[in-house]
Amino acid sequence: MWEVIVTLAVIVAAAWALGRYMSAALSDTPSRVDRVFAPVEKIFYRLSGINANYGMSWQGIAKAFIVSNLVLAVIVQAIFMLQHWLPLNPDNIQGMPWDLALHTMISFLTNTNQQHYSGQAQLSYFSQLAGVVTLQVITPAMGLAIALAVLRGLFGGRNAATAKEGQVRDLGNFYVDTVRVTGRILLPLMLVLSLLLTWQGVPSTFDGAKQITPVDASAGVKEQIIPVGPVAPMVAIKQLGTNGGGWYGPNSAVPLENPTPLSNLLQLVSIILIPMAIVFMMGRFTRRPKLSLLTFAVMAFFSLAFIGPAVWSESQPNIAAEGLAAAQPNMEGKEQRFGPNASALWSTITTQTSNGSVNAMHDSLNPVAGLVAISGMLINGVWGGIGCGLVNFLVYLLVAVFLSGLMIGRSPEIYGRKLEVGEIRLLSVLVLLQPVILLAATAVTLSIPSITGSSNPGFHGVSQVFYEFSSAFANNGSGFEGLGDATKWWNLSCSVVLLLGRYACLIIPLAVVGRLAMKRVAPTTSGTLDIETPTFAVMLIAVIVLLTLLCFLPVLVLGPVGEALSLTATI
Repeated sequence: MWEVIVTLAVIVAAAWALGRYMSAALSDTPSRVDRVFAPVEKIFYRLSGINANYGMSWQGIAKAFIVSNLVLAVIVQAIFMLQHWLPLNPDNIQGMPWDLALHTMISFLTNTNQQHYSGQAQLSYFSQLAGVVTLQVITPAMGLAIALAVLRGLFGGRNAATAKEGQVRDLGNFYVDTVRVTGRILLPLMLVLSLLLTWQGVPSTFDGAKQITPVDASAGVKEQIIPVGPVAPMVAIKQLGTNGGGWYGPNSAVPLENPTPLSNLLQLVSIILIPMAIVFMMGRFTRRPKLSLLTFAVMAFFSLAFIGPAVWSESQPNIAAEGLAAAQPNMEGKEQRFGPNASALWSTITTQTSNGSVNAMHDSLNPVAGLVAISGMLINGVWGGIGCGLVNFLVYLLVAVFLSGLMIGRSPEIYGRKLEVGEIRLLSVLVLLQPVILLAATAVTLSIPSITGSSNPGFHGVSQVFYEFSSAFANNGSGFEGLGDATKWWNLSCSVVLLLGRYACLIIPLAVVGRLAMKRVAPTTSGTLDIETPTFAVMLIAVIVLLTLLCFLPVLVLGPVGEALSLTATI
């Protein structure tokens, strides 16, 4: 347990320091950070034709986001399908089938990294670097750029002091924000972490696969082929960018990706570092430190409420193996070098963020820990992905403001701007989208056994299918492995869910704050709802629980809850 406490303390301290730096690096006003990065950025803007002084409306930001993603989609799809004709392919890996290439491209484009392929066997070095790693850097930067625009819109935009009511507001420049996040935050951190992981033994080479002779010849294996490559940079950005996935199929459970307890700690801290730092950054960026404190308190509440049961659950014996061996923590699907506590902490944090990497097999988690992992993805606002997590949290905040306004008999408003019919309709679409998509996709898949691909009938099979779609919609990417997901049905159905979970959940909140920004600010009175209070924090927690966990209670009962009860009943 002490290792869990120490790890969490390290994470909070590192995130607080990084948050202070990010507030200066991404500020709309000049800072000392500009002296280092601004000259290089100006050269890039000049070469790419970007007008750094041009402010965009929410429609302009949404258009820039969609168009840039379409361009990336075409390029990366071509790379995956034509990789056998491209350089840096020493192992002569063939191009991907179109459906697998499509799912893989969309998965990385949406900052998800849901893998229906085995990375070391089906992607060349060029595909890994030019396709995968490029998207792993750019897509989280784009997510944070959207979040910065949403924060600006919440307070009237950059021209709030001069703009008139109904006038289009300047929410920033999407391209400038993306470049700043990439160059000032992601790339420097990626470089440092890559060096640290290489020091710990993670491969970083362009050599082809290694042929070795096993030390133990008793198994009858005379030769073994071990894929290597520039693994360390990919692992670094997959963790820092809340991307997830891995160079190898089992990703961070493989010793080559995660060889030591120290590399495990470095990666674990990296998973949640930037999402938590964004919360600390928000207070300085918006000049509302209490808003930052409220956000941190609510997110930390859910985070600790999930970590505790998960760690406890995995410290218990595997219920399915009760009576077959001496009582011990559940070590099924786990690595001896990490143990149950570090594995449970990882599974919880990676599903609280949209990371999705694993250092143990989630399919082997005890039912309570599996329930915790699914719940983190359903909320998708406990830290969450870079930028996306904060945007999702602000959606919950807006809904809570609306409901609180109705409860006290006043027109709902946030920071003086009224939430009216148009905004509520958009928020309602977003709130209903998740249960409609997830429940419908799960029901269709389970109703046709030939396409399900589940390795387990009954409750666990339901969990496997529901987990896969929940992971796709939350742009998480982890899975209850044991599911035969490399099929056309799974590739295409998950592709649709991936797209909806990314673009609808970013563009709709952007539209909401864009509408809010243009409204007149009402003066604060004694009856104005103060959202930066402990009372509202409790209200916000209740709203999050009602909109997510209780909404999905029936399918959770048919999945992990039913599995836990059935296994307990058989003892």
